[in-house]
Amino acid sequence: MSDINYAQPPAGGAGGGVKIAILFGAVIALLASNVWLFLQLDRLRGEMDRVQVQLEEKLSDVRQTATASNQTSRRNLEAMQEQLETARRQAAMAVGQAKVEAEQKVAQVASRLEAEQRKTKEQLSTEITQKAAEVTAAAESKVNEVKTEVSAVKTDVSNTKSELERTIGDLKKVTGDLGVQSGYIATNSKELEALKRLGERNYYEFNLGKTKNPTRVGDIMILLKKSDMKKNRYTIEVTVDDKRVEKKDKTVNEPVQFLTSKARQPYELVVNEVKKDVIVGYLATPKVMEPRK
Repeated sequence: MSDINYAQPPAGGAGGGVKIAILFGAVIALLASNVWLFLQLDRLRGEMDRVQVQLEEKLSDVRQTATASNQTSRRNLEAMQEQLETARRQAAMAVGQAKVEAEQKVAQVASRLEAEQRKTKEQLSTEITQKAAEVTAAAESKVNEVKTEVSAVKTDVSNTKSELERTIGDLKKVTGDLGVQSGYIATNSKELEALKRLGERNYYEFNLGKTKNPTRVGDIMILLKKSDMKKNRYTIEVTVDDKRVEKKDKTVNEPVQFLTSKARQPYELVVNEVKKDVIVGYLATPKVMEPRK
């Protein structure tokens, strides 16, 4: 008899049954999950179909709305073009009317301007005539005034000339202390003024007090050394050409003469008044200076 090997159940048979049960449960769960996924997928396909239908409906509505909007826009654009053409025609008509009105205004203004110019010319002519008459009258009045003033001036000049001639007639010529015939001698301010008007010599008035240093009169230096008011005498020292010359005990209105290198004619000094420590008079020098040879 041959030996027959019977399969022996593996050890732990209870544990293998649990595993099989778990595997079976997992297969069932997987099948259930697949069923659930299939159902979800089917439901999602249904939703997608409904959405697609809705989109197609919306798109149709949009197309219809766009078509209507396009038609409305086209009608509006055509209306606007018609309005624009109408406005252009009206503007052209308005420009023509405005041109006519402007030409009428220009004509009116030109007419008023011409009238104003005529009026202004007439007024200006009248004013010029009046002003000319006024100026002529004023000029005649001024001429008469000037004539009167000239006549008065002539009278004054004539009187002054007569007075000057009388004064000059009263002047005297005497011999100076150098024995030279002097020019006219003035004894007061009136006669000195007459001499100045004659213009024969240069005259320098002085009022000298008694000082330590000499005083310049003209181009010379004079120092008062002594004055006797009772006897009308004085003594001075004259510096000329860097030389000192003493003129002692001279009297009032006596021409004191001295020579200089600047002129051929002598200088003349005349004292008209002697006061206490003061002498008053003038210095006469030649009008033309000619150096002595």
